[in-house]
Amino acid sequence: MIPELTLAVVGIDFPNADGSNRRSEAMMTLPGEPVALIPEPRNQHDSNVIAVVSPRGVQIGYLSAERAPYVRARMGRGDDAVAIFRGINGGAAFIRVRFDGAHPTLPTPTDHPMASRGLAPSPRTPNCHDPDAFYPDEDGPEWGA
Repeated sequence: MIPELTLAVVGIDFPNADGSNRRSEAMMTLPGEPVALIPEPRNQHDSNVIAVVSPRGVQIGYLSAERAPYVRARMGRGDDAVAIFRGINGGAAFIRVRFDGAHPTLPTPTDHPMASRGLAPSPRTPNCHDPDAFYPDEDGPEWGA
């Protein structure tokens, strides 16, 4: 079983029911800060939906529909899911989740000035600041978001 992985948080550009701004909340959340995973079994669109909530109690989005059933099944089996914020890339935010109760780890930062925010230079322009660049998991796309 996978003990830790990166997951996409989608829907960050939609407003919350209370009018709060998900993207703004995601932008205020620092890499490494804890986030809560809240299952919504009564959600009218998908009973596997899992909301991602910031440390300030504001929803920043949902786990992607592709990954939510896996996380929900692990949580349903009693696996202790601990999640931290990783960063934002374009239309999605990313979190790290660990299922054994231990604290998830962030990828090793580089010397790039934006590395502390989970951002890195783009492979296309390695010497330029690219706010949309993002560190992929070393394991590859099959285990990442």
